[in-house]
Amino acid sequence: MLRTVVCAGALAAAASLLPGGPVFAADSALLPRDLSPWGMFRNADIVVKFVMAGLAVASLASWTVWLSKTTELRRETARAREGLARLETDVTLAELRSTDEAHDAVAQLVQSAAREASLSDWTFDDAFKDRVALRLERVEAAMARKIARGTGILATIGAVAPFVGLFGTVWGIMNAFIGISEAHTTNLAVVAPGIAEALLATALGLVAAVPAVVIYNYLVRGIANYRALLGDASAQVLLLVSRDRGRSARLMARGG
Repeated sequence: MLRTVVCAGALAAAASLLPGGPVFAADSALLPRDLSPWGMFRNADIVVKFVMAGLAVASLASWTVWLSKTTELRRETARAREGLARLETDVTLAELRSTDEAHDAVAQLVQSAAREASLSDWTFDDAFKDRVALRLERVEAAMARKIARGTGILATIGAVAPFVGLFGTVWGIMNAFIGISEAHTTNLAVVAPGIAEALLATALGLVAAVPAVVIYNYLVRGIANYRALLGDASAQVLLLVSRDRGRSARLMARGG
């Protein structure tokens, strides 16, 4: 008699787990039908949705900065090379100022030095070269700040995005285990979709962070090369100033 009851209970439990059984039906009702990335996003908790959306926006911002700053950096570097080539011709500062109609960084270096010469009445005394060097340093710093503007967000995204994704993962896994408790079942199929959504947040964090770090390092190297070109141009301007000063001294000696 007892054996018959036990067998009957086991058969009933097994039947409940079969497709169409009450336990299987209850577990299946808890599962989202779409496990694609978009489907997991739609079925995710509101907090995880905000995390995913924020990481997607951060990734888009990284690529936008890469496109805009790469274009700007290549354009300004090419202009700096052209300006440096102009400076290497054997001309005076006054001639270069009158013939240079460009608006690139090298042209601003020349204009700054020429302005100091104009304020000094083109008198090349001992302190003139120091004043020109100070002006050139200020122009270099201003140009470097301009070309580097907007790259700081890449460092922020690269440092913060993985932790934001980790927060979304922790929150999603916590909700998945809460769902297990509320469903009164230990079926892994119930918790698997929630864990998948949580891991998607981590993946999005890495997708946002890794390109941001690579792009930031690439732009930093490009900016360093650009600053080196400006340094060469400043040195060339100082050479022009030194030549003009030498010519002025020779003319004064002949006149005396």
